[in-house]
Amino acid sequence: MGTFFDNVITNLAFLIGMNYFLAKTEPSSFSIQDLAIDKVTNWDGVHSHQALAVIKSWQIDDLVLIYHSVKEARIVGLGRVISAPEKDLDDLRGFSWYAKIEFVREFPEESKIGLKEIKKCGLFADFALVKQSRLSTMACPKDFITWLEAKGLDLSEE
Repeated sequence: MGTFFDNVITNLAFLIGMNYFLAKTEPSSFSIQDLAIDKVTNWDGVHSHQALAVIKSWQIDDLVLIYHSVKEARIVGLGRVISAPEKDLDDLRGFSWYAKIEFVREFPEESKIGLKEIKKCGLFADFALVKQSRLSTMACPKDFITWLEAKGLDLSEE
């Protein structure tokens, strides 16, 4: 279970205007290409209390960096939250939540940013992506978003 401090950080990040998140998915289960085909999906199947606290903080129009985990370990695309988070009534454990995400774009191959590059730059040692490798959903620090944009990643909503 996420600590009280983790939940405060997530909520504080939203209150100060942070509206970028990162959500990991195993591409063999659900990939950015699947999201492009489906156009909209329920971002569900999350059971970590800390990651669920993040999903519960999502607001309509928040942007979500889609990250392929496992072998790829890189940011591959962008989605947008289009529904308020809801309790997942199909969750057999009874505590999961989800929100609907729509496809915005898949990043060009040459623009996809890997975990190795993120770690190598040395700027984000405290970012959950680097610090908590098993966490599936997290808020993105503003300086991380600025860094991605400086690297040429198009994070606009259109």
